[in-house]
Amino acid sequence: MDEEDLTRLLDKLDLRQKVRLLTGATTWRTAAEPAVGLGAMTMSDGPAGVRGEAWDEFETSALLPSATGLCAMWDEDLVERLGRLLADEARRKSVHVVLAPTLNIHRSPLAGRHFECFSEDPVLVGRTGAALIRGVQSYGVAAAAKHYVANDSETERLSVDVRVGERALREVYLAPFESAVEAGVHVVMSGYNGVNGATMTESVLLAEPLKGEWGFDGLVVSDWGAVRSTVAAALAGQDLAMPGPHGPWGDVLVDAVTGGAVGEEAVNDKVRRLLRLAGRVGALGSAGPSSFSPASATSPALSASATSRAQPASAPSPAPAASAASPARPSSPASAVAVASPPAPARRLPLSEDDRRLLRRAVVAGSVLLENRGVLPLDAAALTTVALIGDHAGTPRSQGGGSAGVFPQRVTGPLDGIKEALGDGVSVVHVPGPLVFAPPPLDPADCRDPRTGRPGVLLRVLDEAGRELCAEHRMSGRQLEPPQPPGAHTVEISTRLLPRAGGEWTLGVGGFGHMSLTVDDALLLDGEFPRETDDPAVVHVNPPCHHGRVSLTAGAPVLVVARRQLAPDTGRAVLVTAAPPRPEPARAVADAVRAARDADVAIVCVGTTEDSESEGHDREDLALPGQQDALVRAVAAANPRTVVVVNAGSPVEMPWRKDVAAVLLTWFPGQEGGAGLADMLFGAAEPRGRLPTTWGARLADVPVAATTPDAGVLHYAEGLHIGHRAWLREGREPAYWFGHGLGYTTWDYQDMTVEPTGLPLGLPATSPVGPPAGLPAGPGGADGLTVRVRLRNTGVRSGREVVQVYLAKPDSAVDRPVRWFAGYAAVEAAPGQDVTAVVHVPGRALRHWCVRDRAWRVEPGVFQVLVGPSAGRTALSGAMTAGEHGPR
Repeated sequence: MDEEDLTRLLDKLDLRQKVRLLTGATTWRTAAEPAVGLGAMTMSDGPAGVRGEAWDEFETSALLPSATGLCAMWDEDLVERLGRLLADEARRKSVHVVLAPTLNIHRSPLAGRHFECFSEDPVLVGRTGAALIRGVQSYGVAAAAKHYVANDSETERLSVDVRVGERALREVYLAPFESAVEAGVHVVMSGYNGVNGATMTESVLLAEPLKGEWGFDGLVVSDWGAVRSTVAAALAGQDLAMPGPHGPWGDVLVDAVTGGAVGEEAVNDKVRRLLRLAGRVGALGSAGPSSFSPASATSPALSASATSRAQPASAPSPAPAASAASPARPSSPASAVAVASPPAPARRLPLSEDDRRLLRRAVVAGSVLLENRGVLPLDAAALTTVALIGDHAGTPRSQGGGSAGVFPQRVTGPLDGIKEALGDGVSVVHVPGPLVFAPPPLDPADCRDPRTGRPGVLLRVLDEAGRELCAEHRMSGRQLEPPQPPGAHTVEISTRLLPRAGGEWTLGVGGFGHMSLTVDDALLLDGEFPRETDDPAVVHVNPPCHHGRVSLTAGAPVLVVARRQLAPDTGRAVLVTAAPPRPEPARAVADAVRAARDADVAIVCVGTTEDSESEGHDREDLALPGQQDALVRAVAAANPRTVVVVNAGSPVEMPWRKDVAAVLLTWFPGQEGGAGLADMLFGAAEPRGRLPTTWGARLADVPVAATTPDAGVLHYAEGLHIGHRAWLREGREPAYWFGHGLGYTTWDYQDMTVEPTGLPLGLPATSPVGPPAGLPAGPGGADGLTVRVRLRNTGVRSGREVVQVYLAKPDSAVDRPVRWFAGYAAVEAAPGQDVTAVVHVPGRALRHWCVRDRAWRVEPGVFQVLVGPSAGRTALSGAMTAGEHGPR
């Protein structure tokens, strides 16, 4: 469909029809318009998976590693392939737009959503994000680059005004979004925050540079609820206000146009962009993603079995309402009333084996071996007993907390993966140690539906008189979107809890408003719990829990009933949690030490929790929660062959890191985390990841950490100097540099050459070698350098090395980092083999943004070219000369 076709469609719509299209029809769908053959478009959160329209545990999704894990791969081909898997999932769920990737920057390690972002470096963010976009969009599904722009922390995230200089804004924070536009992204999401005095949905940055200078022809969608004005947002480059159907536009915007406050051409441009997007994703003149052919050839991520499951999900049968003759008091959850049919099996279609192998490979590709003193890989044939220690070993964090969460069909954790890899010939002894996690939602392993006896819970919705309106069998105590039929007043979750241990249990209920919790009709908790935040992630996804304690007898079932009244503007999420008696910490550590002392090797799994690392709040420190540091120290003292596995999406302090035999970082590894971990531990695969962000030894050492606004303003006073740039500027040594990562072999960097790949750089071109496929000309560019690095695998195993190029200009008259990341290439070689890494450095790496000229400029003179395995360790150096009329 060309621009003339779009114009003809626009001409068929009157002003009111056009404006109606600019606000969502529902929480996740845009409005349809039959007059022009426009269907509704469905959006879904990403990037760890595609949830679909509903927070429904029966609507399972493929779960990828967290964004930090994807970026740690330093492998754009694999990221692109994972993007195609996301596209396949989107098509299966009839989703047109995947709200990913997140292109915000790791400015501070305290940022609560750090795990959902890629890196501290704008070049690496841009390259990884572009790869994911290419993958998602290769199958006719749109990607949405978010959150434009400088939405880098959670404290006061709905209102914070970020003050950032023009040069830092251009070179650091806007740069990844420019790369996304160059990659052809179809949608950009504007953030909640403000930048330099204007909230992003009203910011001039939507027009320039996004739509003007960069030529973005796609749609700008708001973050949910971020459009707060009519005229200001409409005059800016904001195109679509989500969610719907209510919002600040609608009839008020119609009046603003007819009254002359907003020109109709501004509305026409927004609608044109929406129609253009609809054409790209098959919603213009067709039924949507499941009805049209992929935009490219068959992807390796789309096996025959994967394609076979790409069918529309069937909906569950609605539960019948209770009879009008039902008693006025709340009815018993165990009474014999018809229950909604379970979801159709098609909703639980398993992932193909190819998809599971891809996700398992992704775990290995993104995991970073931080330390190894000769213990890894382990020789499985030499083991008789393995001590697997830590709360995270049995209940790992496979994904981060917040709006991007999905329901995986299965999760393979460390305990399962290691047991499966070792088989029956090796004893794997699991000792949790001191418990770390807050009481979890009711688990089907511990509870039974009181009406049917099936594993899980009974969910009922009651009217104000206590009559049952509907009932459903559900699997867990975490229900974020319970049904809301007409007259709904109270949500009730009940179960028969099967205590596996005797003693004092901790039970809880989460949500807002009036809530109660009973155990065998005895009231444990009852009260009013008002909503104290507007943050949608807290209101709708992670509402606070309130707890009580009760003594239970092992094996003696009890009926647990939690009720939450529904009130306006409080969401409807309900959590019911239960935790057995917590062991005394000193005894738990002693049990772990005993197991470690008797084992051939001790594997300790540590990590963050949803309370310490999640959307909706920033972290207060970098310490591991609870007694985990003490646990590691005690185990390491008992067994010198102690391997620590870190299950966290962002940096943590590891004061014991030099006292253990190995440290392996798996991030939030997705659903195949345990299988991938076993592959690495026992040598079936080499950890291939490299850090996308510098890790400090202590929070006190981190040069840029503040995320708390002052009177609503957060100053980015550090300018360009974040991440490894800041560490270099301060002359400080972190625990691990950006780019760091070990493998199971060693490398010798032997020599390098530097060649220009475009004119003018002050030197004649000496090689016809061009940029990598897909690298655009212009600001991102075809002009630049080709750096060739010869290195040798000096170890005894085949392996992979990520060769990194950094630039420096010590005599610069312009404020610059000590050195800055410019590009990379990965190579693989057998033992003793020489290999050449070819790194293409785009011309932009030599430029700086000149605030005076409002343009990109190259400072003439000599630039140093530094090569090595991390930002803090360069092995070779060279130089090149740039002329004053450098790359465009």
